[in-house]
Amino acid sequence: MNPASTSTVQPKAYITVLLVLGSTHLLNDLIQSLIPAIYPIIKDKYALDFVQIGVITLTFQIAGSLLQPLVGHYTDQRPMPYATAIGMIFTLVGLLSLAFSTSYSAILISVAFIGIGSSIYHPEATRMARYASGNQQGLAQGIFQVGGQIGGALSPLLAALIIVPRGQTTLSWFGVLAVFAMVLMIGIARQHTTIRVQFLAAMSSHSGAFGSHASHSRAAVRLGLGILSLLMFSKLAYVESFRSFYTLYLIDRFDVSIAASQLMLFIFFASSAAGVLLGGIVGDKIGRYNIIWISILGPLPLTLLLPHVDFFWTGVLTVLINLIMASAFASIMIYAMELVSHRIGLVGGLFYGLSFGMGGIAAAILGEMADRIGIEKVYELCSFLPLVGLLTLFLPRIMDSGPRHPQKGHRLKI
Repeated sequence: MNPASTSTVQPKAYITVLLVLGSTHLLNDLIQSLIPAIYPIIKDKYALDFVQIGVITLTFQIAGSLLQPLVGHYTDQRPMPYATAIGMIFTLVGLLSLAFSTSYSAILISVAFIGIGSSIYHPEATRMARYASGNQQGLAQGIFQVGGQIGGALSPLLAALIIVPRGQTTLSWFGVLAVFAMVLMIGIARQHTTIRVQFLAAMSSHSGAFGSHASHSRAAVRLGLGILSLLMFSKLAYVESFRSFYTLYLIDRFDVSIAASQLMLFIFFASSAAGVLLGGIVGDKIGRYNIIWISILGPLPLTLLLPHVDFFWTGVLTVLINLIMASAFASIMIYAMELVSHRIGLVGGLFYGLSFGMGGIAAAILGEMADRIGIEKVYELCSFLPLVGLLTLFLPRIMDSGPRHPQKGHRLKI
């Protein structure tokens, strides 16, 4: 037996805290995902074109992206466990404002507030999930991220059942969920110091046994983060084609009802949620690098088929594509944390911020393209986006910082 391995401190996994974090992520993302879920309603009510729909998404995503890296960088130096509750206050204000907006400009201001709320929530919540992970980082990120995915899945379903038949003002009913999320966040914030100290002590012990994790050269870190960002962009651009325009695509191509299109959007989000959790769990066993490759090669033939099949097979392919594609989200995040292990908040803010910002830019571009060439042609072009994932070939190989065992690969030295 390796004596070094016996001297390492094994951090405790706080499953209850992870479940609460997953629940608050669910509530946060449920509220923010109500924005695209009501697009079919406001498109007709305010006579909006695809470009204006894309600008709404862009406004929300940019507001949700600009502050996240800054918040993450600041809280790396000065942890703010109650920042998650503060962020939800912004979300609540934006939600209530959106419910009673009567103009396009008011809608843009409202979604900006919701975006700011998410930008404050995500970095600190990501850090807390990392600290509470113990030696099961994939499971921890899976639980945290699947909460957000489930929230996104529930929003179109709730929109179809509540908002579509009763109108835009029923958005205000969901303010109760924002208040409940604040209560949960305040509850776990009190444990932040204890969990953080234990995790850092375990990581210090682990570094002493296996070598410091601050051994990646700047070039390797920049290359790794750059490739991971491009991988995330390719996935999120494809996902955004669903998030913002899937209901409109189904209505335009198959002439389904708004309620039926919302149900299909729910199926899309549900399959993504399952993929995130499964990818996190399996990544703990077979490695992040392997999961990323599976998520690239698996969906490519399916995305190429999607624009050419009937309604039934559209549903089947939607599930398979997003189940496989979403499996890498937790692994990409953890891979980035391994490259910059002392900047968890910054990594969380950067990647969640990038996801908001890049998703918003993609939505605006796709909206412009849809007005010019048609929504069906846009889906044909988006089917090639997974090819960007071949950049994984150039991703630096690292060792997993999990306290129990290293990931296959080699450690990068300066």
